[in-house]
Amino acid sequence: MDVFVYGTLTDPATAGRFLDSYEFSRDAELDGLHRLDGKYPTLAPGGSCEGRILSTPALAPLDRYEGVERGLYVRQSLRLDGSGSAECYIGDPEALGVPDEWPGSGPFHDRVERYLQANEVVVTTR
Repeated sequence: MDVFVYGTLTDPATAGRFLDSYEFSRDAELDGLHRLDGKYPTLAPGGSCEGRILSTPALAPLDRYEGVERGLYVRQSLRLDGSGSAECYIGDPEALGVPDEWPGSGPFHDRVERYLQANEVVVTTR
């Protein structure tokens, strides 16, 4: 499974603490979302963000690390290079202490999904 990483998981030492098997396959750029820094990095609508593609057979350890069950981050599938997909973790601005730039109302997960459905967001590898 390919995962676009842009924060602490770009560091092999951090990824190695949570994953038994992984590799960084390519550098990448995410178009349609930009990075915000708070307690931990997250993404917000518009712009672009540099990162890497981390390939791993197991997402459950990453879900635990990113606090998906606690609502800290949501995992979304994004288009990768026009064919295929890469998972991506997007943090809840309120939980991370950054300005909330996500449009609309309702639960954070729902606002992210609506934005991704209505806007072109793609990961391009180099």
